[in-house]
Amino acid sequence: MQGAALGDDGVQTVRYWLYAPGEDASMWEEFYERGVMGLGSAALGDLSVYTSKQEVRERMLEVYPDYGRQTNDILAAWQFTKEMKPGDIIFAKRGTKEIIGRGIVTGEYFYDSDGDRFPHLRHVRWTGKGCWSLDKPFARKTLTEVSDYTDFVGGVEALFEESTEAAESVVPSEPLTEYSARHFLDEVFMDEGRYGATVGVLRAKKNIILQGAPGVGKTFAAKRLAYSMMGVKDASRVMLVQFHQSYSYEDFIEGYRPSGEGFELVKGAFYSFCKKAADDEENDYFFIIDEINRGNLSKIFGELFMLIESDKRGPKNKLQLLYSRELFYVPRNVYIIGMMNTADRSLAMLDYALRRRFAFVELRPAFDSDGFCAYRAGLGHTLFEALVREVESLNRAIIKDESLGEGFCIGHSYFCNMDADTCTDAALASIVEYELIPMLKEYWFDEPGKIREWSDRLRRSLR
Repeated sequence: MQGAALGDDGVQTVRYWLYAPGEDASMWEEFYERGVMGLGSAALGDLSVYTSKQEVRERMLEVYPDYGRQTNDILAAWQFTKEMKPGDIIFAKRGTKEIIGRGIVTGEYFYDSDGDRFPHLRHVRWTGKGCWSLDKPFARKTLTEVSDYTDFVGGVEALFEESTEAAESVVPSEPLTEYSARHFLDEVFMDEGRYGATVGVLRAKKNIILQGAPGVGKTFAAKRLAYSMMGVKDASRVMLVQFHQSYSYEDFIEGYRPSGEGFELVKGAFYSFCKKAADDEENDYFFIIDEINRGNLSKIFGELFMLIESDKRGPKNKLQLLYSRELFYVPRNVYIIGMMNTADRSLAMLDYALRRRFAFVELRPAFDSDGFCAYRAGLGHTLFEALVREVESLNRAIIKDESLGEGFCIGHSYFCNMDADTCTDAALASIVEYELIPMLKEYWFDEPGKIREWSDRLRRSLR
C-alpha cells in the first residue's frame, strides 16, 4: 500500500552519533578496552521494557525527581535502546570540542545488572583513538545524532581516514531487503504497463521528471522506482535533495564556503554522489530532485547541462569545473529523477535546454486503480467511500475548468496510510477541513461561489 515517501521500512541506512563516554570522558579507556559504549541512569532498570518515550519520561522523573525535566537524558535513553542499530557510526567526544575516538556499533542494546553506574550497553568495534580539537563547539548532550550534519560528519571522518577503510572491511553488513517490480506494483498505484514504460524511458534517457497534481505520490513513487530498478532497498545508492530559490551551483557541484582560516572549496551534493557512483560502476545510483522547478536550473546545473545527457556520460566526456578546474564527468550508472508539481502557478516553466534532456512522466490520481480499489474495500468505511466519490466528482469539475485542468486534480495520497483503526470520521473531516478546502481556496481564489459549493459538498459527504 502506498505510504510515506521518506523513512522507508526495510531500508538499511547508517546513522552517525556523537557520544560522551561518561562525564569528561571518564569511562573512555575502560569502554575502549571492553569494546562497548554505555549509558548511566542505572535506576531506570532494563530500558528494553519501555515501549514509549513517555514511559521513559515518567520513570525518569520518578527516580530522579530533583534533576529537572531531563529532556536530553530521556531522549538519549530512548535513542540508545530503540533507534541506534548495528552498523551505525559512533564519534566519542570529551567536552564540547574534542573528538577522542570512532567506532561501529556491532550489537543490540543489552542490560548488565552488574554494570554499576553504566548498566546500559552496546558492543562497539572501536576503529580509531586519539585526540583532535575542533574549531566549533558541539552539543553537551551525552548522545546526539549528527547524521544530517554532513559537513561535520565528513570533517570528523577525515580525522580517521587511514583506519576507516580497513575497519569497515571486516564489519559484517546486514542483508539488504529485496525489492522487485512486483513490490513496486503492490505499493504504488500504477499499472504494470505504465511502470514498464517508465523504467524503459529512464534506462534510455537517464533523466526523467515525474510531474503531477498535489497528492499523487511523486516522492513515494520516485524512491520505489529506484529501488525496483536496483532490485534491493539500498538507501546508500539513493540521494534526495530539494531545490528552492536559494539553491545554487555551489550547493550542487562545488563552491567556496567560510572556514576558520578564510574560505575553503567544498564539494556539493551531486559532485559527491557522482564520485561515489564512479567507484561502484557495477551498481546503479539514483539522484532524486524534489521540486526541481523551484530552483534556477541554469544556475544550479551550470556546465553539467551537457554532461547529464545520456550520450554524454562517462570519462570520455569530461568538462572543467568552474572553481576547482577539475575535469569532471557524470557516470553512466547515475540516473536522475526529478519531481514537479503541476499545480504550482507561482513557478515558471522549465528551461527548454533542460527540458530536452529529460523525459516527462505524468502521474495522475489513482482512485480507479486496482490497488486503490482493493485498499478502499479493505477499509470498509462508508464515509470514506462517500468522500472519495465526491473527490472524484471534484476532479472532473477541475479538469473541465479552463483556468485549472488535469494538472490541478486532487491526488489519492491524501487518503493513504489509513487502516480500520485510524480511518475515523474525525480523521476524514480533518482531511477535508485542513487539506482539501484550503487547496480549493487557492485554486478558485477569485470564484468564492465555487469554493462554497465544493466545500459544502465535501462536508456533506461525511454526514
